[in-house]
Amino acid sequence: MALQVELFLENCVQESDSVQSQIKEDDSLIPDHTWESWFHQWLEILHPHLPPAASYEIGLRLTDDGEIQALNAQYRQQDKPTDVLSFAALEADFPQNEEMLASLPLYLGDIVVSLDTAARQAQQNGHGLPQELAWLTAHGLLHLLGWDHPDDESLMRMLQQQTQLLNSVGMTIDLEY
Repeated sequence: MALQVELFLENCVQESDSVQSQIKEDDSLIPDHTWESWFHQWLEILHPHLPPAASYEIGLRLTDDGEIQALNAQYRQQDKPTDVLSFAALEADFPQNEEMLASLPLYLGDIVVSLDTAARQAQQNGHGLPQELAWLTAHGLLHLLGWDHPDDESLMRMLQQQTQLLNSVGMTIDLEY
């Protein structure tokens, strides 16, 4: 049976002047069907790291610096904007039972990305906003699945996995490992 992914995408800043002023003319936001395709491909690659289930559910919220700063202050006690936050629904060693696994879909959590910060970082890194959004969202997805980077070695593994995820959807990113 093919892996199923339900993506709930909220673009909370489509009309935001602060974001629109930072988006270059040749950049456009990623269509919903593209996000769905990317998440499906990424979860296929990450299947060994997934709790077993017939389908998965993920929330993705595209927002601005104001909202992500409020979330960052509330949940991480850091009163400043950040690029991406992840809110995992399952703990890494969460005990699973057949009843839970039989319920469809298995909710993995939410990823929140600041379009303001993503646009600035894309410009600083010399690539387009879609590539930066894919990079940040892949990073957030790995966090939902229990990946973390408390040291250089684990950060390196995580960056390499992000690079592989981006490559799978036809994007390249230049990183110095």
